[in-house]
Amino acid sequence: MANTPDAAVAPVQSSTRQQALECLRELVGHPGAEFHDGQFEAIEALVDAGRRALVVQRTGWGKSAVYFVSSLLLRRRGAGPTLIVSPLLALMRDQVAAAARAGVRAVAINSANALEWDSILEQLAADEVDVLLVSPERLTNPSFRENQLPELIRRTGLLVIDEAHCISDWGHDFRPDYRRIADLIEQLPESVPTLATTATANSRVVHDIEEQLGAGVLTLRGALGRESLRLGVLTLADSRDRLGWLLTHLSDMPGSGIIYTLTVSAAEDTARLLSEAGHHVLSYTGRTDPADRERAEQLLKDNQVKALVATSALGMGFDKPDLGFVIHLGAPSSPVAYYQQVGRAGRGAANADVLLLPGSEDREIWQYFATASMPSEEKAAAVLSTLADAGSAISTVALEARVDLRRTPLELLLKVLAVDGAVERVGGGWRSTGRPWIYDAERYARIAEARVDEQDSMVIYQDTAGCRMEYITSVLDDETAAACGRCDNCAGRWFPTDVAAAAAESAGQTLRRAGIALEPRLQWPSGMDRLGVGVKGKIKADESIFEGRVLARLTDLGWGGALRELFAAGAPDREVDPGMLQACVQVLREWSGADGRTTPWSGGGRPAAVVSLPSRGKPRLVESLAQGIAGIGRMPYVGQLQLQHGGPTGGRGGNSAYRLAGVWDRLVVGPELNDALADFQGQSILLVDDLVDSRWTLTIAGRALRQSGAAAVLPLALAQAG
Repeated sequence: MANTPDAAVAPVQSSTRQQALECLRELVGHPGAEFHDGQFEAIEALVDAGRRALVVQRTGWGKSAVYFVSSLLLRRRGAGPTLIVSPLLALMRDQVAAAARAGVRAVAINSANALEWDSILEQLAADEVDVLLVSPERLTNPSFRENQLPELIRRTGLLVIDEAHCISDWGHDFRPDYRRIADLIEQLPESVPTLATTATANSRVVHDIEEQLGAGVLTLRGALGRESLRLGVLTLADSRDRLGWLLTHLSDMPGSGIIYTLTVSAAEDTARLLSEAGHHVLSYTGRTDPADRERAEQLLKDNQVKALVATSALGMGFDKPDLGFVIHLGAPSSPVAYYQQVGRAGRGAANADVLLLPGSEDREIWQYFATASMPSEEKAAAVLSTLADAGSAISTVALEARVDLRRTPLELLLKVLAVDGAVERVGGGWRSTGRPWIYDAERYARIAEARVDEQDSMVIYQDTAGCRMEYITSVLDDETAAACGRCDNCAGRWFPTDVAAAAAESAGQTLRRAGIALEPRLQWPSGMDRLGVGVKGKIKADESIFEGRVLARLTDLGWGGALRELFAAGAPDREVDPGMLQACVQVLREWSGADGRTTPWSGGGRPAAVVSLPSRGKPRLVESLAQGIAGIGRMPYVGQLQLQHGGPTGGRGGNSAYRLAGVWDRLVVGPELNDALADFQGQSILLVDDLVDSRWTLTIAGRALRQSGAAAVLPLALAQAG
């Protein structure tokens, strides 16, 4: 009798393995395919034991095979459809295509296919769907949560949480919507198996995910080292040399690949430079239209472009097995994020090259983005108070007019508060639940400290004399970390270090290139009456500023570095640098139409005089810039506007409504300036400022000048935030 359980279980295991292997071979299209270590163990835990499992395996290991094979086997046993929570549209497209190859009927519900939702719901009702992929944001949608989710929960045969590090505060890509999954797991019957997968999790993230999955989690964690990757670091003097290196050696890189940058402007500038030099590349950022993103992904997969120059917007889930290289123009802020991005390469090829070109400005950019996902106690309290006082649901737009937060951070804060149960999204907007909410200062301090540690680890990675693969995997708590024998420290530099003089000069010209368009505000923010400002709708044509110019963004590769230093906290006020002044003059020269390519002065005509904005932080800088431009351009400098009521209130980063209220009626044309402008009635005025953020200061200053008789106001600023 003692042998009876084993004898009974053995045939089931054998049957499950054989069936699973047949599904795997259909999925990958190879009759001789075999499971990687750990794949069948995960499938068995889900299908035969109905367990909750966490799979932490390197990119390319085959995590999607686990849940597609499990889905097929469970469906054959009468289970309902698999629900996969997946973070990216690109990931969903690849997964649906992969599922179809194995005969899995997979569909997705996301923001990009709203017209298909009714058809998909009909298929679900008819039990014609094996796998449903949804974005985590769907879980917060009131209609989906109330009308579709209960039935899905009732019928779900397997729950899959893809890119599960997003659950964790400690993950490099924490998303508040993912925290909803813990609630979803609690609603599922205990008999429903759950699978969480990720390639990028250290021990702290793993423990966090395990706690959210619940008791009895089976964690299968494999070696993270990638034999196909050849890592290297090349430290060059500056952005000029780094871009010059790309121009010199991009053609030598194997196959097609990805060039990662830290900012949107860097991606766009780099793509333009490489394209102008004859390289077939495209930029890919958060600003790229979704349809253009999909097209760019396909062109890269088809090897129709040499590279996509991308921000982190191209990351999780993008699957091109033969991707030949990944180059980083600037280092990501953590080894986890870096490993996730380099994992795009060499998934189905024996060799792929990975090169990091770190920049001196990296730390500044890391700090700029470091606390983006952490709520401010003051802002959270303001949101909760406003919702509690309202008594009914408030739309995000209306709430934005009552709380001094921009749309994106406001939406992020609302998601955090919703996950914590303090607010809820309903038809018509957001409302308070009445549940108490306490700001967890200790938790956020720990997260901030962890972010700094991660940044330090990236610096160590750059400077280490040891094996780079061993270091990066050991930081991810891989106990099997070992020397790779392939990286530049193990086997010597495998990449050239020279920069062609012509390429460096071309890169230098790009970096010296100055001037970006500054679009005027056309519409007053909604809800201004609540803030005591009686404007709404479109800004009157005779009160608006014209299109202007900015020397550069603070995040630009070229002038961005000098401008970040100029506007850094504690930086002294000083007269404008002669080189920066000359760059502004060049911007004006091109703006005037002298290059034959632009509309002369954006349709406003040549300015007759120069006026500056008053600055409490950089008065010498602004006045010297205005006077310098006036002198070189042979235009009279007639003075600056006057502050009243204490001048503008609020700092950078607030939302449009509050930023406008903070400058409303606080910038006026004083008596002296008004007298000086009397000689320029009906003519254009050049309005000079230092740093542009929301554009409302320029808008209100320009409005005052227009009301004083200026026919056009043309704004010029040194820098634009973001």
